[in-house]
Amino acid sequence: MRYTKSICKRCRSVGASLCGKPKCAFIRKPFGPGQHGQDRKKTSEYSLQLKAKQQIRWTYDVSESQFYSVYEEATRAKDVTGTVMLQILESRLDNILYRSGLVGTRRQARQVITHGHVQVNGKRLNIASARMRPGDVITVDPKSAASVKPMNIGLTSVTPTWLKTDAEQLKVEYVLVPDRESLDQTFKENLVIEYYSR
Repeated sequence: MRYTKSICKRCRSVGASLCGKPKCAFIRKPFGPGQHGQDRKKTSEYSLQLKAKQQIRWTYDVSESQFYSVYEEATRAKDVTGTVMLQILESRLDNILYRSGLVGTRRQARQVITHGHVQVNGKRLNIASARMRPGDVITVDPKSAASVKPMNIGLTSVTPTWLKTDAEQLKVEYVLVPDRESLDQTFKENLVIEYYSR
């Protein structure tokens, strides 16, 4: 079941900003939610692992089953498991649309995609979790441009180096697979691996 409530509650829960919004609740209240949110607690190893997992999973807004499937796929790869896991998540269609700056949140990206407003290499695709490959070109259907453009008004996000965005044409190209240094440095994917290896 997809989480539909305020993501900022999750930000405070894991101790990091997941939404990327300047007015994120965690920035204003950098401690856990609830009556005892500011109390110092002895943090167990399991708790650290769980928070690390939830931070990444909630950032990309994927279900537990989807996230575990990504982890399992990453463990079968020859490269570093944690890095591969993040690269897989970054290659999702909804994430690339969000990273491009054409929409403000991953939820908006998913809505635009599932409503049939997006084409990949000239063909309509309405699966938000679809995996993109370097060279894929994602465009917003010209007929849908009017409904998408208001979403990116006032956005000042910086497009990552692995994407090439044309905001006027509502187009983004997935240029290359990002390396670990280019991805979120607050992620502790090694703890996620420890969590699932228990």
